[in-house]
Amino acid sequence: MSCGLAIFVKTPALTPVKTRLWPDVGRRRAEALYLVCAEAVASVAAQQGTTSGLQAYWAVAETRALHTDAWRDLPHLDQGGGSLGERMSRVYTRLRERHHAAILVGADAPQLDAPMLRRASDWLCALEPRQVLGRAFDGGFWLFGANNPIETACWTRPSYSAGDTAERFAHTMAGHGRRMELGWLHDLDTVRDLPSVLASLSVLPEPTTAQRRAIRWLTELQMRPATP
Repeated sequence: MSCGLAIFVKTPALTPVKTRLWPDVGRRRAEALYLVCAEAVASVAAQQGTTSGLQAYWAVAETRALHTDAWRDLPHLDQGGGSLGERMSRVYTRLRERHHAAILVGADAPQLDAPMLRRASDWLCALEPRQVLGRAFDGGFWLFGANNPIETACWTRPSYSAGDTAERFAHTMAGHGRRMELGWLHDLDTVRDLPSVLASLSVLPEPTTAQRRAIRWLTELQMRPATP
């Protein structure tokens, strides 16, 4: 059974990204770091796809970016308009039109690894309703996947970007099959997250080339002062 994975991204030239990092590392380096992290996530998804049939996509926030070279390495999905919950619901539904199961991730956790994605996709390749959740230490979540229809109201009910987002989201999704939880990860949102994300990347037994690039970027950012 196939599984689709959507990596939610924004295009720095069109939408501000990593704004909470700007005061500490500068806007240009924050935007560049965002792209480095997105490529790291995509590299792990591609690595896993070669062995398990997991198909990765860019879920792009800006419709006009779909017609540029901004996101070239993977097939594109348009997030469409609306709130985050509405956009996740839309992308999830489109993935399940093509695949048995769907997984959604962000570009903020470059330290994820192939075994995590393998566990998630293997768990969802079942006939019974199932879901998988990866929580973040800031109270959100870095991954969610399921293998059954989920109405839009379940996606829009929780409050996002809050300290209890993951808990509220899990409660809302409670009726959609047995849930497996993956390991907790640090999202890279502020300068305080840099050491934790770098430490997690540095202990990966087999980082991808893109993840090694992220390690170099994070190491440099901790050593150099901010630039405009």
